[in-house]
Amino acid sequence: MLFIDEGLELLTEYEALALLRTGDIGRVGVTVGALPAIFPVNYRIIDGAVVFRTSPGSKLNAATSGSVVAFEVDDHDPEARTGWSVLVVGRAEVVHDVDVTFKILDAGLEPYAGGTRTDIVRIEPMFVSGRRIVQDGSDR
Repeated sequence: MLFIDEGLELLTEYEALALLRTGDIGRVGVTVGALPAIFPVNYRIIDGAVVFRTSPGSKLNAATSGSVVAFEVDDHDPEARTGWSVLVVGRAEVVHDVDVTFKILDAGLEPYAGGTRTDIVRIEPMFVSGRRIVQDGSDR
């Protein structure tokens, strides 16, 4: 069922997860000293969860404390004035499971940024939502 709200198509969870799988760069939102902080990361979807590699710092601190975090991915076409956005909310955790670690390495998850990023963070989706910009042609 297509549901449009003020020019935005509200996606089903299935549609949102399908779009999430097409991306490779997203943003993870964590709380640092009671303030929101958002960091870009490259990621993969492994066993239905968002995973990324990181080094010690805010993202790893959120994972080691089991914090609930937000993860967002989007894409757009400025010429066509279209785009989409997917939001995932879930608890962050550090991956210690060797089998999962090998799946992540097999998926080719190599950090874009330089430096050593050996810690792996996993976000198990608790909530997924997505929206797509709809152009009906009447605005042009």
